[in-house]
Amino acid sequence: MKEKIVAIIREMAAEYGWSVVSDFSDDTVLLESGLDSLGFAILVARLEEELQYDPFSMMDEPVYPRTLGEFVAVYERYAS
Repeated sequence: MKEKIVAIIREMAAEYGWSVVSDFSDDTVLLESGLDSLGFAILVARLEEELQYDPFSMMDEPVYPRTLGEFVAVYERYAS
C-alpha cells in the first residue's frame, strides 16, 4: 500500500510540477512532504479511484493522519 501511495504522489508531483521530498518514510510529515491541502485532497480522490474506497468517509470518528505511516495505516485498516 505504501508503495502505491508514494507512486501516486510522485505521479501527481510530475503532473502538477510540485516539488516533493525525495525520500518518503513512515515518519515523513505530510504537510512537510510538498503536498498542501489541495494536493492531499487530490491524493485522496486519486486513491479512491484506484482502490475503489475512501476510508475517510467510512470512519465513525474522523482521523487526520500527520505522517505518511499514519496515512498508509488508515488505508490498510479499511482495505477489503
